Amino acid sequence: MKIHTGEKPYSCNICEYKCTQKSHLQTHMKIHTGEKPYLCHICEYKCIRKSDLRTHIRRHTGEKPFSCNICEYRSINKIRLQTHMKIHTGEKPYSCHICEYKCIRKSHLSIHMKRHTGEKPFSCHICEYRCITKGKLQTHIKIHTGEKPFSCDICEYKCITKCNLQRHMKLHTGEKPFSCNICKYKCITKGNLHRHMKLHFGGKPWSRSH
Repeated sequence: MKIHTGEKPYSCNICEYKCTQKSHLQTHMKIHTGEKPYLCHICEYKCIRKSDLRTHIRRHTGEKPFSCNICEYRSINKIRLQTHMKIHTGEKPYSCHICEYKCIRKSHLSIHMKRHTGEKPFSCHICEYRCITKGKLQTHIKIHTGEKPFSCDICEYKCITKCNLQRHMKLHTGEKPFSCNICKYKCITKGNLHRHMKLHFGGKPWSRSH
């Protein structure tokens, strides 16, 4: 009933966090103490909640118990499935107050805002490269290490990112999902389409509506 009334009688004495249950407050306090009592038996992962550990273990086992009833998407937890469903509904609840950008996830909005501020909190320890997300930094580091974890099962092609492999596979399948609405040109990547459009608009592909 506290959900309906909005009552949150339990509050943190360090920050502004408030909640409906004492157990939720006890879990929250571990953020301040740094306590992470749940440990993964496979890797060094530690977490605050038992439910987070269960979700993490699925990364090792490959288990994805939550499935979309529209497409073949499957996920390791219910929250990811709920986020995925917004792709089908078209819902984009998070919007930028500076530009017209809208997105499905709050984390995507946080990343987007850094484009406006110019903030690049993640930096390479080898070169001067800086980026917005930890994921981009991890990908960049592979340039230095020479690691190419994604490989084609048809030819000897190897690459750093999954999206590069997906793009490469279209060479084998002949798929060209991006097409020009002025001529019959089709291509594998959106970047190639951008470059092609410059031929029609004199180097300014987005200066006219098309």
